[in-house]
Amino acid sequence: MTPLELVGVRIEVPANTPMMLLQESSGDRRLLPIYIGTPEAQSIHTAIEGIEPLRPLTHDLFVTVLGQIGATLDRVIITEVREHTFYAELQYTLGDDEHTVSARPSDAVALAVRSGTPIFANEALLDEAGQPAEVVEDDEEEEAEIIDEFKDFIEHVNPDDFAT
Repeated sequence: MTPLELVGVRIEVPANTPMMLLQESSGDRRLLPIYIGTPEAQSIHTAIEGIEPLRPLTHDLFVTVLGQIGATLDRVIITEVREHTFYAELQYTLGDDEHTVSARPSDAVALAVRSGTPIFANEALLDEAGQPAEVVEDDEEEEAEIIDEFKDFIEHVNPDDFAT
């Protein structure tokens, strides 16, 4: 298992598709970009910013329920990619028993951010889908512009945009 850190949520241009960007915490510092849905991107962004909703959102509710039943979310693992779809697992402890549940990576990371749970990836996944760190520039102005684009996207998105 390789520890990851969440770099952030960005909008992939020109498709205007939200993406979460994870990075190895050490070693080669490879990046793991994963396309996600707009609601999940908003949920992760809200948690990163520390914004407290007036009423609990789905991910907040799930973390609260885990606490109420005495479960501990131990780790989130991005496990594999199949046909361009990423998979993840939630590993949690309830009493003396350890459990694993399959999850979408975006939901798993949204929960991890809210609960302070570490994020990991399988080494084989990073070998397959990881990208060299040089792909992302550290230019603060460019990052601010990407964040502004994302906020603009979130503010103007409507359900009709997703009609098939």
